[in-house]
Amino acid sequence: MPNGTTVTEFVLTGFSDVWEFRVLHAMLFLLMYLITLMGNSLIVVVTTCNKSLHTPMYFFLRNLSVLDVCYISVTVPKACVMFLLDNRVISVVGCAAQIFLVVLCASIELLFLTIMAYDRYVAICQPLHYPVIMNPRACIQMTLASVFSGLTYAGMHTGNTFRLSFCQSNVVHQFFCDIPSLLKLSCSDIFINEAVIFFSAVVIVGGCSTFIIMSYIRIFSTVFKFPTRGERRKAFSTCIPHILVVTVFASSVNAVYMRPTSDSPTIQDMIISVFYCIVPPFLNPIIYSLRNKQIKEAVRRIMSEIFYSEKK
Repeated sequence: MPNGTTVTEFVLTGFSDVWEFRVLHAMLFLLMYLITLMGNSLIVVVTTCNKSLHTPMYFFLRNLSVLDVCYISVTVPKACVMFLLDNRVISVVGCAAQIFLVVLCASIELLFLTIMAYDRYVAICQPLHYPVIMNPRACIQMTLASVFSGLTYAGMHTGNTFRLSFCQSNVVHQFFCDIPSLLKLSCSDIFINEAVIFFSAVVIVGGCSTFIIMSYIRIFSTVFKFPTRGERRKAFSTCIPHILVVTVFASSVNAVYMRPTSDSPTIQDMIISVFYCIVPPFLNPIIYSLRNKQIKEAVRRIMSEIFYSEKK
C-alpha cells in the first residue's frame, strides 16, 4: 500500500439497516448458498462417479460446478455474518483478497462458459471431428489456460486498485468489496483505473460474448437442418440453458463495470451485483441438472444403489 493511504479498514453496507430486513436478506442469501453448494456438489459427485459422463461436456460442467462453489463462497458467508451480527468491518487485506477472488472467479466463469459454447459448437456442427478436437489433453489445456488468465487478470486489477490512496470515507456502499465501490472512495486520479476496466471489459467480456453469439448462430443454423423434431429438441435443450446463464452473467457484469463510477446508483449496483456474484452459481446446477436427462438418470442410479446397499 502507498504511504499516502490512511484508511486501514473498510466498512461494508447492506441493503437495509432495519433488523427485520437484515434477517430476511441473510435467510435468502443463506438459502441460495446452501442450494448452490448442494446442487454443484451433486453435479461434481455424479459426473465423477458415473463413467458414462466422462466426456468433455461434463468435464467442463464439473469444473464449472467446483468454480461456482468457490465463487459464491467468496461473498455470501461474509454478507450473512454482516446482516445478522452487524459486523460490517473488513480489513484492507481482506478487502483486497475479496476483490482478487471475485475477479478471479468471475473471469474464469466467463472463460468456462465460452469454452462450453465452443464444445457445443464442435459437438453439433462438427460431430465427426469432435473426439479429435475436444480430446482430453485439449480440455485440460483450455482449463489451465483459463485459470492462468484469470489469475493474471485478477492480479492486474487488484494491484491497480490498491495502488490508489484512500483518504476519504472508508464506507463501501456494497455488501462485499468490489472495484467500482472502492474507486468512489479514492482521493487519487482514477482515470487510468476506469480506462483499464472499460478496455478489459470490452476486450474480454465483449470478446467472449461475441464468440459465444457466433457459436450459437452456427449451432442454430445447423440444428434447424436436423431432419426430426426430437433431434432439434435435444440440441436446443443443451443450448438454451447455457445462453440464459451467459446472458444474465455478462449483462450484469457490464451494467456494473462499464458505467462511469460517479453515475452508479448504490442500491441498483447492489442488486445488479447479486446477478453476477450469486445468481449464476445458483442457477447453473438447477438448469443443467433439471434439464439434463443423463444427469437425472445418473442421480437416480446413485440413489438406488445407496438405498439398495442400506437395505441390504
